[in-house]
Amino acid sequence: MIKIEGSAIVYCEGSLSTTYGKTAHGLIRRSKRFQVKTIIDSECAGKDAGEIIDGKPCGIPVAKNLSDAIALCKGDTPKFFVFGMAPDGGKLAKEHRSTVCEALKAGLNIVAGLHEHLSEDPEFAALGKTHGVTIYDIRKSPPRDQLHGFTGDIKNVRGSRIAVLGTDSAIGKRTTAWKIQEAMQAQGVAAEMIGTGQTGWLQGARYGIILDALINDFIPGELENAILQASKEVDPDYYVIEGQGSLLNPAYPSGLEIIAASRPSAIVLQHAPARLEYDGFPGFPIQDLAKQIKLIEMLAGDGTVKAITINHENLSEAETNQWCAKIEEETGLITRDVLRGNAKDLLPALMQR
Repeated sequence: MIKIEGSAIVYCEGSLSTTYGKTAHGLIRRSKRFQVKTIIDSECAGKDAGEIIDGKPCGIPVAKNLSDAIALCKGDTPKFFVFGMAPDGGKLAKEHRSTVCEALKAGLNIVAGLHEHLSEDPEFAALGKTHGVTIYDIRKSPPRDQLHGFTGDIKNVRGSRIAVLGTDSAIGKRTTAWKIQEAMQAQGVAAEMIGTGQTGWLQGARYGIILDALINDFIPGELENAILQASKEVDPDYYVIEGQGSLLNPAYPSGLEIIAASRPSAIVLQHAPARLEYDGFPGFPIQDLAKQIKLIEMLAGDGTVKAITINHENLSEAETNQWCAKIEEETGLITRDVLRGNAKDLLPALMQR
């Protein structure tokens, strides 16, 4: 079996400028696993992908379709076609089937993080066999005899754990986790990001799980095991754990497993002040920030919220700075927009023993 790393085209049709394109966003910003050559999204074709998601060019062009994407590679056709969207329910939309078939016929290996496993689709499987390529469904649960139950050995891990949680889904938790790790490493501190979702895996996180591919009973044990594995192999001073969903999200309630299993001493809470309702669910207002902090700390035992990080969507830089000042005054917690900058200002609060 070939290694799942190399050059790639990322498919994000109609979603690059939305939160549904968050997998593509992550791969555009950083990936140790794939060298992203082009992005496919007909609505943003002709632009630089970095300008769309971060307001600054990154050198990755956006193509209208697969044939244009391959042409942009100038004879160096990538090995992989990565499905870069995170649709509700994790299902492949009918309008995307033809492009997946086209990619298989072009000899591209498919990498998908959908709940619908493309390798089990008869048409796709037949095309893969005919054209000698592989379909990788990374959201498949491992065999049950390979799964781990919670042992409690997390209490013996030397390094401190920092959990990056959020007040909503698709709010930037993973990017913030990477930035905290990078800021620590820049200061010579040994830190390891523990991924908990498909995009973190696609970006090349060395340790972690794909939480929503697992049976609930095994989530705490698998997360604990990932941290134990990192402890055994690299023994970092800090583990920065990517959050999923949010505790009060009506569709994606998550975070309790991360708090319970990883036993963090410090928690970073990502918040989007201009987002008044849960992403994709109008009519479901996001609960007050103070209420969410209180709930997290009630559940976290000895762990406390040490910092607030801002997602600046629909805010100017000046408005973001105003919100940071307001939240700092109201909560007493350092508040920064690390998505626009870096996380170094957070480190004194996060590294207190």
